[in-house]
Amino acid sequence: MKKIIIIPTYNERLNIEALIKKIFDLAIEDLHVLVVDDNSPDGTGELVESRKAQYPHLDIIHREKKEGLGRAYVAGFKKALSDGADLIFEMDADFSHSPKYIPEFLAAIQESDLVLGSRYCRGGGVENWNFTRRMVSRFGNIYARTMLSVPIRDLTGGFKCYKRKVLEAINLNTLESVGYNFQIETTYKAYKAGFVIKEIPIIFTERREGKSKFQIKIMLESFLKVLALRFRKHK
Repeated sequence: MKKIIIIPTYNERLNIEALIKKIFDLAIEDLHVLVVDDNSPDGTGELVESRKAQYPHLDIIHREKKEGLGRAYVAGFKKALSDGADLIFEMDADFSHSPKYIPEFLAAIQESDLVLGSRYCRGGGVENWNFTRRMVSRFGNIYARTMLSVPIRDLTGGFKCYKRKVLEAINLNTLESVGYNFQIETTYKAYKAGFVIKEIPIIFTERREGKSKFQIKIMLESFLKVLALRFRKHK
């Protein structure tokens, strides 16, 4: 089965090369990495491009500008599907998602359609977050889970593995979220479509290098978009 890990980047030069090496060091058969770079000023895209000869299963999409996480992922999803991927991963570029969990995702996806790396199921957790960020994340997940009536503990996480049929079914062209609410929207649509979703525990660790992209205003925007998803389901 062809597996493609999609990694969106914006100014991740300090992390991306080491992350790519860690992924390919797992030596998993037919595993590919697709970086989606939003024209990073720090040269992330150029660095990845220069490593394609070293890693034959490495590819990159160079986008013209920063348009948000959701649009970057949609671009990656569409290319992965057109390239014949059977399994499609989402993964952050900053080592907050450890590559060591990839084999666990591959085991779990055998009996499910979407696997979520969960900070909030038993065995999961976070490291190096301050109190405010912990509370915002916890409340955001409780709020989304309650409003949307879904039995998923971590709706906002971005470490996922989809079977291609899930992405084909949720209609990528209809996805509206640009920021972190993209994670809620995609999982919610997969749930409403009847797919089997499994959460596996991960420890989320704050980025190794660079500046965190977490912003309170993005989370507040997400709260409003959850309401829109809730009302849309009654149409």
